[in-house]
Amino acid sequence: MSAVDVLPVDFADEIPGGGTELLTVEHLTMRFGGLVAIDDVSFRAANERITAIIGPNGAGKTTVFNCLTGFYKPTVGRLSLHHPKGDVLLERLEGFRTSQSAGVARTFQNIRLFPRMTVLENLIVAQHNKLMRASGYTVFGLFGMKRYRDAEAAAIELARYWLDRTGLVEKADWDAGNLPYGDQRRLEIARAMCTEPVLLCLDEPAAGLNPRESHELNRLLIYVRDEHRIGVLLIEHDMSVVMEISDHIVVLDYGRKISDGTPEQVREDPAVIRAYLGEPEEIEEHVREALKQDDQGGDTTGEGG
Repeated sequence: MSAVDVLPVDFADEIPGGGTELLTVEHLTMRFGGLVAIDDVSFRAANERITAIIGPNGAGKTTVFNCLTGFYKPTVGRLSLHHPKGDVLLERLEGFRTSQSAGVARTFQNIRLFPRMTVLENLIVAQHNKLMRASGYTVFGLFGMKRYRDAEAAAIELARYWLDRTGLVEKADWDAGNLPYGDQRRLEIARAMCTEPVLLCLDEPAAGLNPRESHELNRLLIYVRDEHRIGVLLIEHDMSVVMEISDHIVVLDYGRKISDGTPEQVREDPAVIRAYLGEPEEIEEHVREALKQDDQGGDTTGEGG
């Protein structure tokens, strides 16, 4: 069965968390030689909702993102984006067209800003496609024609808007590589939003953030969902972020989907608890071992209770 020719999935229920279907993933499978990284995964994500993909390390979460955003071509599967201008099969697109034509933007686990460009320049370069079209692919820009000047002014205005939303206005002229870590994370999201996506894919945006920065991130993502009315697909290990802002959670383990529901449903799912904590007897053994080590350690201060 090829990546194009797959049987449709009969999703009997509504999307957990509600909303209008934006993304449909059917029978997604990704093999690297004899290694099956993703094994027959199907799920849906809604517009104007935050859908989190979670799971232990090595569960295949980033591989799903790489298939959705054109870095990998799935071995099997249909990836349908229900774009306002018409449905798009993402698995058929060349990688660069996933953002340019389909309106899918993403960030990465490791920050990928242009460190020697200023913060403002990073946001303007994200609008390269629009500016190139407005310039007639250099001709109108070369002669400074009104069409290009208007597009350039609009690009700067959009960049300033996201500088304001992310609290980076006063650092607009800083080199991006000199920003504090938390600011760089927010700048990546702002840069992705400058492409005006219909689906925003964020790969561990809270990684390395302190509690205050995580709270600011939560507020930013809720703002993106509610005010810009787009779908957000989120990979995250910080469960405080996931449970606070997600409308819908998909759980992967060893490349397979083991749970799919609202945060409340997923939190109570025995399969999810086993994936993260192990079988009950394994948990008891870990606890006994920890207590044994504590007893052996004893009181090394000599001061007693």
